Amino acid sequence: MAIYRDMDQEAVDRGYNARATVENVDVFLAEYASRSAVARETLDCLEDVAYGEHHDEVIDIFPAGPNAPIFIFVHGGYWRALSQKDSASMAPGLVANGVSLVTVNYSLAPGASLDLITRQCRSALAWVWNNATSFGGDRDRVFVGGSSAGGHLTGMLVAAGWHDACGVPEDVVKGAVPLSGLYELEPIRLSHINEWIKLDPILVERNSPQRHLPANGCPMVVSYGETETSEFKRQSSDYAEAWRANGWDCDLFETAGRNHFDIIFDLDNSETRLGRAVLDLIGV
Repeated sequence: MAIYRDMDQEAVDRGYNARATVENVDVFLAEYASRSAVARETLDCLEDVAYGEHHDEVIDIFPAGPNAPIFIFVHGGYWRALSQKDSASMAPGLVANGVSLVTVNYSLAPGASLDLITRQCRSALAWVWNNATSFGGDRDRVFVGGSSAGGHLTGMLVAAGWHDACGVPEDVVKGAVPLSGLYELEPIRLSHINEWIKLDPILVERNSPQRHLPANGCPMVVSYGETETSEFKRQSSDYAEAWRANGWDCDLFETAGRNHFDIIFDLDNSETRLGRAVLDLIGV
C-alpha cells in the first residue's frame, strides 16, 4: 500500500536509508574526524566559541585574514550524530582561497527537537553576523552550506520568517550550498528516521524548507552524489526547481563519482566541479 507518492513503507525506508548506499559508513565518518583534526592542527582555529548559553551551542572558526568572506558549514548525521569537530575537512582549501570557515555544533536528536536544532543553527548564523569582525570576517559576505541533515538546516537558514526574531537582515545569507539535503519532511515523518527525530504534521510544516521559501532567494548551488538514492536526488531536484520557479539563481548538478558521505570532500578541492562552483558563488 502506498504511503507517500507511489511508495510503500519499504520503499520509503529504503529511499531514506543513506547508510545502505555505501559498504561501510564508518570509513567516511573516520575520515571526517581525521581530516578535521589535521585542519585544526595546521590552521589557525578558534575552538568552541560560544554562540549561546547551552554547552552544545559552540562553533569552531578558521579565519582566513582581514575582511574575508565567511562560509558557515552545518554538519549532517540525520540530526542525531557528529559535531563541528567532524566538519572541517574543507577548511584547508577554503582558507587557502581566502574564505573563513565556521563549523556549527548543535544539540542532537532524540534529546533535541528539530525546532531546537533549527533555532540553534539560526542563532549561530546570527552570532557570526554580529561578531564577524572579531575574527576578521566580512559580515556582508556570509554564505552557508551543509550536507544531508546539514543540507536541510541550510534550507532552514535561507527560509523565510525568522530573521526579526534573531535580529539579522533578511539578506544575511548571500549564497547557499545545500548538499544531499531534505527539503520536504513528510516522507521523513513516515520513515524509520522518525524513530529519533519524532516529527508530527505540525513539525513537518514548520521545518520543511520547501514550504518556507523566502521572498527573495539568494544564489544557490544544489548537488548530490552519483550513488544517492532516488529520493535524495528527487528532493534536491524539487527544491532547485522551486527556487528557479521564483526566478532565483540555482546551479543544480549531480557530483560524479561521489556518494552521500564523501561529496563534502570536493569542497576542499577547487579543481572539482563542486569546489569550483562554491568558490564562484562566494566570488573568490
